[in-house]
Amino acid sequence: MKQNYTFTSESVSAGHPDKVADQISDAILDAALARGNDTTRVACETLATTNYVCLAGEVKNFNLDADEVEKIVRDKVKEIGYEQDGFHWKHLTVHNHLHKQSGDIGLGTDDFGAGDQGIMFGYATNETSSYMPAPIHYSHEILKHLKKSQELNPSVLGPDAKSQVSIKYEKGKPKYATAVVVSTQHGKEEQAHAGVLASDAIFETLGDLYNEKLTKLYINPTGQFIIGGPDGDAGVTGRKIIVDTYGGYARHGGGAFSGKDPTKVDRSAAYVARWLAKNAVAKGLCASCTIQLGYAIGIKEPVSIYVDSDGDDQEILQWIEQFDLTPLGIIRQFDLFNFTNYSDNCVYGHFGNKDVPWEKLIEA
Repeated sequence: MKQNYTFTSESVSAGHPDKVADQISDAILDAALARGNDTTRVACETLATTNYVCLAGEVKNFNLDADEVEKIVRDKVKEIGYEQDGFHWKHLTVHNHLHKQSGDIGLGTDDFGAGDQGIMFGYATNETSSYMPAPIHYSHEILKHLKKSQELNPSVLGPDAKSQVSIKYEKGKPKYATAVVVSTQHGKEEQAHAGVLASDAIFETLGDLYNEKLTKLYINPTGQFIIGGPDGDAGVTGRKIIVDTYGGYARHGGGAFSGKDPTKVDRSAAYVARWLAKNAVAKGLCASCTIQLGYAIGIKEPVSIYVDSDGDDQEILQWIEQFDLTPLGIIRQFDLFNFTNYSDNCVYGHFGNKDVPWEKLIEA
């Protein structure tokens, strides 16, 4: 990559309509895995709009009845914060169109072949403590800070928010933020107060990267943001895959994560690719690393492994080859069928400062 440039990434909050959909899909997955076993299969897609949620997808050995599924949806909407304003969850209509998984897919995945063909990328860099690129790292951190303010000021800040951070790099290193955009849902009379809280989140999160003379702030640039979440815009599962990963700074294979059980390599292989890249950087093999894994549906071993780093790519590739990168190997490595908190984890990205198995460093 160039040495001197400006790069921008965005993040969204738990109340963003697309993230509402992601969390509902993953809440269905969490409940199914908690009730099931390693034969459970879930591919749940969610559409959310005003007073309406529609679920569609394929399931197998899915031990949840229709009433349980509806309760999971309602509880998640309430947890996110749409109890009265915006989403009116008490009047919510839920349509459940989940159906049995195709037997053709089962032919390849019952014995833990890859759940689909596809390419998955993992990335890591030493430029932040989270081993994530600075623009997406700080975009997430601003919204985490804003979430704490929302919990303390629920009448001021609503659940829906977005952030966007532009970072100036010099000689390949982050130097300062050139622009920060924060749009946050607020009460009818609380625009000014919301702006103060958003400003505090920016200042306290960016630290030395905030430059009073050079950093431009754009807070609720339309003037107001009262109607938010699925009441203001429809949400669909899998529409924030760049927020979920590296903010556009690294490559993406195109597959979404949420609502998919871990036999789907869209999810599990992306997790292990991140884990490998992060550990390669942490071991000092390189300062930044991209790893691509390719899979064919029903086939256990990856069909390809690609490494692109600023270190010795061949050395990193040889190190990678010691690991079991079959779907079952990845599932066992991270105990993914017993990880039943996918719904909470899908907010503020799937990677970074998170207490999840695929973010753990290998002990020396």
